[in-house]
Amino acid sequence: MFSQGSESLIKQAREIQEQELQKFYSRLVKLLQAKDLGHEAVDSLQRLYLLLSVNKHSRRLPSELQKRLVLLLSSPAEHFQVLSVSVLRETLSLSDQDLSHIQENIRPLNSHAAGLLLSQARSRDNLSSLCAHILHSLEGRLSEAPAHSRTHTLPIINSILSHSPQSLTEDHVTLLSKKLVEWLRYASTMQGGGASSGGFFTGQRSRQPVPTAELDGTVCGDFFTVLCVGQGFTEDQWMNVFSFSMLRHWLLTYHCVSNGNSTADTDDRSEVDGSVVSMVSATSSSSRLLPPKERLREKAFQYCQRLIEQSDRKPHKRTDAELQKACLVEAVSILDCVCVEDASLVYRTFPCVKALFGRLGSDLSYVRVFLPIAQFYLNHGEMAAVDCESVWKLVFSQCPAELFNDYFLAHELLRFLRVNLETIQQRVPQYTRSFPNLLKFLAWDSPAVVDDFVDLLPSLVTAGTAVELLHSLLDLPCLSATLLIQLSSVSLPVSEPSGRGLQQDAFRNPGFRGLFLFLLREEAGSGDTIDRLSTLHQLLAEAADWPRVLQCAQVVPVLLHIYFNTVVKVADEKLLAHLILVMLERSSLLINIPTYTAEIHRVFSCHLLNLCQLHPSLVVDQSQELLEFAGSTTNVYSREEIYTHVVWVLGEYLSVSCDSRCSVRLITSCFETLEAVLFEVTSSSPPPGTTCPAPKVVTTIMSALAKLASRSHDLIPRVSLFLSKLKTAARAGSVAWCPDEEDLVAVVTRGEELWSLLKAPGVAQSVLTPQPHVAMPQWYRDTNVSMPLQLRALTHLTHTQ
Repeated sequence: MFSQGSESLIKQAREIQEQELQKFYSRLVKLLQAKDLGHEAVDSLQRLYLLLSVNKHSRRLPSELQKRLVLLLSSPAEHFQVLSVSVLRETLSLSDQDLSHIQENIRPLNSHAAGLLLSQARSRDNLSSLCAHILHSLEGRLSEAPAHSRTHTLPIINSILSHSPQSLTEDHVTLLSKKLVEWLRYASTMQGGGASSGGFFTGQRSRQPVPTAELDGTVCGDFFTVLCVGQGFTEDQWMNVFSFSMLRHWLLTYHCVSNGNSTADTDDRSEVDGSVVSMVSATSSSSRLLPPKERLREKAFQYCQRLIEQSDRKPHKRTDAELQKACLVEAVSILDCVCVEDASLVYRTFPCVKALFGRLGSDLSYVRVFLPIAQFYLNHGEMAAVDCESVWKLVFSQCPAELFNDYFLAHELLRFLRVNLETIQQRVPQYTRSFPNLLKFLAWDSPAVVDDFVDLLPSLVTAGTAVELLHSLLDLPCLSATLLIQLSSVSLPVSEPSGRGLQQDAFRNPGFRGLFLFLLREEAGSGDTIDRLSTLHQLLAEAADWPRVLQCAQVVPVLLHIYFNTVVKVADEKLLAHLILVMLERSSLLINIPTYTAEIHRVFSCHLLNLCQLHPSLVVDQSQELLEFAGSTTNVYSREEIYTHVVWVLGEYLSVSCDSRCSVRLITSCFETLEAVLFEVTSSSPPPGTTCPAPKVVTTIMSALAKLASRSHDLIPRVSLFLSKLKTAARAGSVAWCPDEEDLVAVVTRGEELWSLLKAPGVAQSVLTPQPHVAMPQWYRDTNVSMPLQLRALTHLTHTQ
């Protein structure tokens, strides 16, 4: 990590003795007392910084040394300012006296000293005092101040605004709003005489002041903006750039300032009656009559309009084209803020934003601009009574379909949805139908966006989308593989081989093309799922171990839990019954990723129980399908988890107490189906290629049979006979279906318990199928109520026999 020499220096700095350290402090104090500080002073300050930074605990410097370091903050040499600030930040906090000394004696307050004051502020009063000091330095004319002496002020105020807006007072807001108006609207349009210091504007030194230019090279015809270029720039032009960069944050936050300690505005341009203000607020010609905040909104409106006009010019450099896009994003966002504050500006702003959207059209290189435009339409489209269909089609259809692999778009679009979710649900009907497109972000980069979908998924679950959404979630790994194949298919010629050749051939094959196109659909409603899912899974068999597909498969169980917890709130029993059928069907139609299949079965099992517990009548409604599933011995070996739970719900909820439609005929049919499966499983070895069924499966079937028999006493002799045969077979030695002796003992023990219960049918029914109020936990913990008494009585009866 460090070179050998660096590690040696760090070790020496950590092991320095206190006596030697004090001597070093003394030498440094004497060195800093000299009028001219040279290389030795720089070297000593660097050593001091190393000594302080490599130690675990902050140190307190001698008062004289700290005083000398504070004096260095006003040094004309910037490297001494940087070194002194770095050292002071590594020490214990400065005292209030030191902070006051810095504010009072360093004029003008440079960026390094201001940054130190900001980092050392311990209270709102300290920050408010710093704000007052900084803003006081802005009151003079820029021409009277040293070059670039104020460019640090707005970043510092912006930092204070971010962390503690209450530190600013109304007076601060009034003053800064006036200054922002001045810098935004009245900056010089002539180039500065000095060379550019970098940032947005670069170029060689210009000797003669000449007008700034537009990005296409023409002379600047209106006021200066961030999109004007030149070889050198004046300080007020730099302040224009900084003002624009913090304008949106200022408009969003200055409402949070402290209401105390404010004085009346004495500016004659602000002394206007409220009725007059409301009358002229919509006209730019009267902007000088407005209070500072409203005047700032007016000038921000004009500034952003000019930026939008400038963005139509073709720049000479590619970097300037990117700058145009970034400024458009900020300009539209600022216009949105301005219109939120003053609704009268909506009618003046909408034509500009609408024209911008029409000009950009469907050029996806401007995708960064589309989301602020969508935000503007969402906030103000209803008020302006405009058709937003084209905007939503672009945002929810074209952008995700073509730019699903754009990480910036994924982050910004999903953030846009989360922030505006309630409004979008009310005003954008396309939203819930767009989930096949939105899921492409999740399929492409699931770890990065899964948190967003945890919040968004419940809003996508409706009665109309529930079934299709469930299929889409289960097919998410297939979608991930398809997106990978699609990208590689587009980037490689048809004749060129690649590592995904078989999948690409299938992707281009007209016979299979429809399968992939369904996965890549942009909108819901074209069908619930694919008829040939097994064929699709075979085509994507080699994709099962691709890293992106595996990542995608890991998030599906999490989302399924959210899905089922939501769907029970919005679906009726008819829809829930259909979802049970989907779970049974799809449990065998999943892409071949073993861990994925096991997790999905576990999720299905959990929520099958939950659905049946909430709506027990679902078991009678879907009894035919459930019995068909439970009657297949193959499911015992291939879908053990969900099979066990299907058998459990059949035994638990096929009862007259749960649904009056449950007849003796239905109970007998279920009993015979489970009896046949249990006999087949316990009388033969498992099929080749499969493992023996878990004891849980066998005991669950046995318990279900005992429950059904307790409700139809004619079935008790049949289940009792089987249980006695099972006990006899186990005593004869090991059996093929359960090679583990401990598991076999557990199964036989459970059989004996059920056999004992069925000897007293009345008690068996109350124990195996207790009434809902009896099944509460207290009936099993409290020895003074009836359930323990029944169990003890039954035990006594069976033991005496």
